[in-house]
Amino acid sequence: MWRMRRRTRTICLSLASITVFLHLLLALASLSVNRAPCDPPPPPETLSPRDEARTRRRHTPAGIIGPVGPPAEAARGDSSGVDANAEAKGRARTAPASISGAEPLESALSKLEALFDHPLYNMPSPPVPEEDWLLKVRPKIKAAELSSQIWVSASQEGYEDVQWNSSSSSHPPWLRFHLGISRWQLYPHRDPNMEALTQQLATSRIVSAVQKSGGTQLKLVMSFPNYGQAMFKPMKQERDDETNYNLYYFSDFERHNAEIAAFHLDRILGYRRVPPVVGRLVDVVKEIKDITTDRKLAQTFFTSPVGSVCFYGQCSYYCSTEHAVCGRPRALEASLAVMLPDLSLATRRSWRSPWRRSYSRSKLAKWETQSDYCSSVKKTSPYNKGTRLVDFIDMVILDFLMSNMDRHHYETFEKFGNNTFMLHLDNGRGFGRHSKDEPSILAPLEQCCRIRHSTWLRLRLLSLPQYRLSDAMRASLSRDPLGGGGGGGVAPLLSERHLAALDRRLETVLEAVSRCQRRQSEDGGDEVIFDDTAYLKDMVAPAGRLFVSPELRCESTPQPPVLLRDQ
Repeated sequence: MWRMRRRTRTICLSLASITVFLHLLLALASLSVNRAPCDPPPPPETLSPRDEARTRRRHTPAGIIGPVGPPAEAARGDSSGVDANAEAKGRARTAPASISGAEPLESALSKLEALFDHPLYNMPSPPVPEEDWLLKVRPKIKAAELSSQIWVSASQEGYEDVQWNSSSSSHPPWLRFHLGISRWQLYPHRDPNMEALTQQLATSRIVSAVQKSGGTQLKLVMSFPNYGQAMFKPMKQERDDETNYNLYYFSDFERHNAEIAAFHLDRILGYRRVPPVVGRLVDVVKEIKDITTDRKLAQTFFTSPVGSVCFYGQCSYYCSTEHAVCGRPRALEASLAVMLPDLSLATRRSWRSPWRRSYSRSKLAKWETQSDYCSSVKKTSPYNKGTRLVDFIDMVILDFLMSNMDRHHYETFEKFGNNTFMLHLDNGRGFGRHSKDEPSILAPLEQCCRIRHSTWLRLRLLSLPQYRLSDAMRASLSRDPLGGGGGGGVAPLLSERHLAALDRRLETVLEAVSRCQRRQSEDGGDEVIFDDTAYLKDMVAPAGRLFVSPELRCESTPQPPVLLRDQ
């Protein structure tokens, strides 16, 4: 009996050992099988536009690949009485999952270069007629007029002796910028003067600083030794801070990084209607307090309890000791935007926006209550002819992407009448919120259902993975002195949450255009796409064969092709 029990125990132990061994084998096998999907996929290869077009023709069907992001309904947010701050916090907690796929800076830089090399950014254009330049250089000056042509300043100390003539090589960068403004843009796509101009804004010695009159918040006019000038807006808010949801849009801060980012976004969209802006670290004492001749400004300087030098100036909002601008302890981040030509040389006209907000806590504007509001706008000059309406839609798209609700007026150069582009100025209230979009900014697009062909094509291009808008912005901003791109910058000018919001909002814009196209096909009415590329037929046809850009074919909504020169 004892021997049988011992034999039974031995058999049980053997069976248990075999069972454990088999489980271990199964576990190892499952581990080796499941490991492969967890490995990160190889990074996508960045191709040139020509190679990319060939690859898509061979391997992929024609169509649009949208950016990864929440659906449009979720992006617009709930309009019910849910606590907005709680909703924002919830979204903010989930944001890292959507931004964890941010690519390295080197890859983003290659995407930016490929984007700017794309044919949509290098369309042939006719020569600029003489009358379409904003300013001209007088070819000859009579001896009797020389005295009136000499540059004179209130204080010659710190200014250079000018030796300018009709040759552009003798002109400082700011003057070359002024002379390069035309009827349709502030500067060309491949502007050889841009690097020198931005370098001047970022590094040139400041010889004068006075407060800019007008406006609601603190702004200064900085002067350089070569008589160039720039608009200075100081840092008011940390880059990761979001605007308080309980504040009205007209009570928001103006952000220096929003001015910088707006210039880069405007350039990436292909508009070129925002004057060049750069970031700069300014010494509050040496470059403002010690050189200012503005007595009212000088009287507002003080030293904070922790030893920082502060000032607040005089303005309608946020100019008090409670809202002072302070250095750390003397270094202050700011944006510097090149000044446009003086009004005595190039008069500008200010236009009230048809979709201006009420700037009231209780009243709504007409466009917020009238569903057919756009039909009356289309009958009103200057929106009843030319490109003014689609130019306005361009500005609306820019404002929606950066969440700027403060576009009450816009300006144009009077010399060109109504047949010219719109200046995109004062963008400091953009990029205040990344966790919530403001769909009402898109009201003009939704109501008018009109968009310029070239704009629509570039927006679709920026939605493709190889040209993604957030990657292009990350790369472009990294080149700014404050951009933190490895060149001594302070930190990224836009957080990853703001960059992710750009992709999400771009998808919303494209969906709005698609809805307009479906509505037009069902109900009839005006064409949604304003064909601004038709003029290329006459220029391109004699020089080469016309072809359709393969990246932007869309089978579901046929549209006029992009006309490009066959290379």
